[in-house]
Amino acid sequence: MWTYSRLVALLDERVLVMDGAMGTQLYEQGFSFERSLDELCLSRPLAVRRVHRDYVAAGAQVITANTFGANRLRLGGEAPPVAEINRAAIAIARDAASDRPPHNRPLVAASVGPIGQPLAPVGRIQQDEASMVFREQLEALIAADPDLIIFETFSDLTELLLAIRALRALKNDAAFMAFATFTEEGKTLLGHKPEEVVQAVLEAGAAAAGANCSVGPQGMDEVFERMCRVKGARLAFVPNAGLPRVVDGRLHYVNSPDYFAQWAADAASRGARAVGGCCGTTPEHIMRAVQTVGNRAPVALPGSPGQALNVVLREERTSDESAQNATLQQDWDESPFERKLMAGEFVISVELDPPRGVNAERLVRGAVACRHAGVDAINIADSPLATARMSPLALAVLIQQQVDIEILLHVSCRDRNLLGLLSETMGAHALGVKHLLCVTGDPPSVGDYPGTRAVFEVDSIGLLSVLEGLNNGRNANGKARKHQTQFRLSCAVNPTAEDLDLEIERFHRKQEAGARYALTQPIYDVEILERFIERAKPKIPLMVGILPLRNARHANFIHHEVPGMMIPDHIRSRMDVAGEAGPEVGIAIAREFLAEIRPSCAGVYLMPPFNKFEMALDLLKNDDD
Repeated sequence: MWTYSRLVALLDERVLVMDGAMGTQLYEQGFSFERSLDELCLSRPLAVRRVHRDYVAAGAQVITANTFGANRLRLGGEAPPVAEINRAAIAIARDAASDRPPHNRPLVAASVGPIGQPLAPVGRIQQDEASMVFREQLEALIAADPDLIIFETFSDLTELLLAIRALRALKNDAAFMAFATFTEEGKTLLGHKPEEVVQAVLEAGAAAAGANCSVGPQGMDEVFERMCRVKGARLAFVPNAGLPRVVDGRLHYVNSPDYFAQWAADAASRGARAVGGCCGTTPEHIMRAVQTVGNRAPVALPGSPGQALNVVLREERTSDESAQNATLQQDWDESPFERKLMAGEFVISVELDPPRGVNAERLVRGAVACRHAGVDAINIADSPLATARMSPLALAVLIQQQVDIEILLHVSCRDRNLLGLLSETMGAHALGVKHLLCVTGDPPSVGDYPGTRAVFEVDSIGLLSVLEGLNNGRNANGKARKHQTQFRLSCAVNPTAEDLDLEIERFHRKQEAGARYALTQPIYDVEILERFIERAKPKIPLMVGILPLRNARHANFIHHEVPGMMIPDHIRSRMDVAGEAGPEVGIAIAREFLAEIRPSCAGVYLMPPFNKFEMALDLLKNDDD
């Protein structure tokens, strides 16, 4: 494997033309993006070699092995063949490179991409775990002996630096380049500026830094200019072939090889040390770039390496910033529900699940009835038990158009990635729905579409952390925003959890992440609630969940088939003997429980079964307190 100094010497000698896309070339051979393209190194090695062979014939001076997603998390499964795929990929690329004579043979680079899941606190992957994932892949790659490593398509600078540190812990002088990917606004998805990325990765030991993917040549122009501000930097750029369009169900990229070649020559004349192609580029694009760039010497950027920029990573918050965030005040005056809750007055919310169809008239009437009965807020669940229902935000707006009552909107992490969650929650804020109950969500396997794939890119703790950051004027990466939100954040907690220690630990983390109050899963035993309060010692108000039972069958279903819920034997026995009087007995049990827990909690969260809101109203009607 090449050393840092050897690669730097080559980059100082001439501008390198790297190869083009691997994934879209395999797509053109008929392989779906839904499968692991890295695994083709084992199952279809000739298809992978065909792509490399074409780039070698086009004159590429660096070819990149098909290892971008060959890490444990992206490959999936219990024991993915990480080492086998990475070793096979390097061997295939090395074999293709040998098609040219030794004096003109291209370098073989190993590609390392992000792990495919966001890091905590946004996601659930801790930095130590991510480092181990990178280390496992890099150990296999180093053993296969590529000429260099290319870290590419990173949108999180923190994750990119973790990957670099994992490499340097294994081989300190290894030759590598590092590329981030940028949005059309000229920043990474988590808000880092191009010059910050360059400075950080060069200081971490990269021979060259740059950008790849996301946008076409023209879209990368601003990123190029800003990276050039870092004095003495060695830069590399690998754009897409423009934006794709769909023709007859197939992706087609619009940039012609001649246009791409003109960009490559221009980039070299402006200081790029290496150019190449990402999604949509073909061997013809690279061949034309090789012809246009030729053997020109690089144009050095002015000056010597500059002073380190103020790169603020998620694990590195300045004390001034923390103090500033601590002083930010929220204006809660517009929320009567929260004023009452924080004042210690008993509050009542009723859950209404969105309909399975498009007619919400009955639920709007239910919200009207709840308001007349003195209910403080309406909870709207987000496709509970993974059943397909109307958008909870749509139902929230329909209710608010006709009822003066606050909405506690559930937001599930099951169905949306971080972008979708941010879009949904900011839209809710704009529509006046600011109380958000952040939940991880039930897995699709328990619902009516068990074959559906879940997202779970973040969990409830990560979502709370992101939204609390927005409240405090910070993006997900801690950078300042121009505007603050006023989300009223809450969390769920289950006092009947099988692993109560873990549940309490996560409950504490939810409080730290920004939850202002908590709502429990349905409880039927006062001793369970008291034991939980004694052990968890909540620092935020607790609203206790009550789900009135319909009959014995309903009770047994909840106890035996609903994850995370438990009904004591004596309650199920009462429902067994209730017979046709099941609903009345269920309400009586709920009323007795409410009377017992009232001194111990801040409020109650009523969940009438099957949207029978009348049961909640009957319960409250007979509540003498």
